[in-house]
Amino acid sequence: MPLTAASAPAVDAGTVLARRLRRHGLTDTTRHATPADAAAAMCGVHAQVLSAAEWSVVMRVAGAVRDDVRAALWTDRTLVKTFGPRGTVHLLPARDLPMWTGALGGAPSTAGRFGAGVRMGADQTEAVIAAIDDALADADLTVDELTDAIAERAGAWAAEEVMPAFQGMWPRWRQATTAAAHRGVLCFGADRGRTTTYTHPRRWLPGFTPAPAAEAAAALVHDYLHSYGPATAAHVGRWLGVPATWAARTIAALGDRVRPVALAGETAWLPADAAAAGDGDAPPRGVRLLPYFDAYGVGSHPRALVFPGRAAERALNRGQAGNFPVLLVDGVVAGVVAPAPLRSAPGRHRGGAGRGRPRAARRGGGAGGPARPLPRRHPAAGVRAGGRGRPRLTGGRAGPLTRTGRRSAGRGRRG
Repeated sequence: MPLTAASAPAVDAGTVLARRLRRHGLTDTTRHATPADAAAAMCGVHAQVLSAAEWSVVMRVAGAVRDDVRAALWTDRTLVKTFGPRGTVHLLPARDLPMWTGALGGAPSTAGRFGAGVRMGADQTEAVIAAIDDALADADLTVDELTDAIAERAGAWAAEEVMPAFQGMWPRWRQATTAAAHRGVLCFGADRGRTTTYTHPRRWLPGFTPAPAAEAAAALVHDYLHSYGPATAAHVGRWLGVPATWAARTIAALGDRVRPVALAGETAWLPADAAAAGDGDAPPRGVRLLPYFDAYGVGSHPRALVFPGRAAERALNRGQAGNFPVLLVDGVVAGVVAPAPLRSAPGRHRGGAGRGRPRAARRGGGAGGPARPLPRRHPAAGVRAGGRGRPRLTGGRAGPLTRTGRRSAGRGRRG
């Protein structure tokens, strides 16, 4: 198997973007059938901002509305809300939870450690995880209730408020929250009013148990390469929040299930059955508004491919994607999105369709391709359902678009 870019066949940017858009269901002909199918194709839906996660799914599922995502999560339980890659909150397909927990539970983390007096030792971490496993087996518990249950089982030290968090202090055990989720003993339960609860994944998925670590890691990395490839080991490591050396070993273990290609002067990897020319179709064209932390931007590497030139200045924060909703034109970020006042409140919106749309997106052709209709009110702009506001496309100091579709020399929100 060739290991250098010089000996691997090259792939061009257009082919890569076309393939990723299709895999993500971001073309009119490749929508997914269910929210769980969309979440699987995205390799998880970033859900720190749940309304944005709902929109990420809706725009990828034919005919879907936000209530369909909520039903999948809280009624049908085909989605589960938990801590996924990089320790961030994600919606994952319940059917894939054994793979996710098997892979992440057995992978080393690149997360920072707390200082002396706060940090838990290995034995303490194991004691907390065992306590969480027992406490959540038959209950949905709030953080305060779970704190009491852990202190009762592991000892009062676990409940000591020593973790700096926002404007207060958290109990010591909470530094193990992500580890507990990755080990398969914790996920989110339904909120009690405005209060978060945690529960056990077995209550979501009867008979659940994490898959064997090596098998799960290989399956997860293969899924990522299917949706985001070509990718290097460093790209995989950055996406998952694991060392690149772990990612490289996992790719090597895939053997002839993957093949090397040359992308931007580096050796990257694709599934072995991936067609060399973007599945044989013409590259898709069109405009999409992607909400905060949409997986397409967060998971796509190299960054310069999706965030070229000035788009990186406006839409990235030290290389991190997702902090801004973005305007996607033919698979490439062309600007960021900000809210603007709206006098009338239109009815229910559907993914990728709607009678009203921002004028800049409407003109579309001047931004790199024909635009498809966009909702008058779009969660990508950070506007709550039932509120007022519509997307305002701003290029700012470095970006290309304003609300009117004209070039902007200095207007727009700084980011």
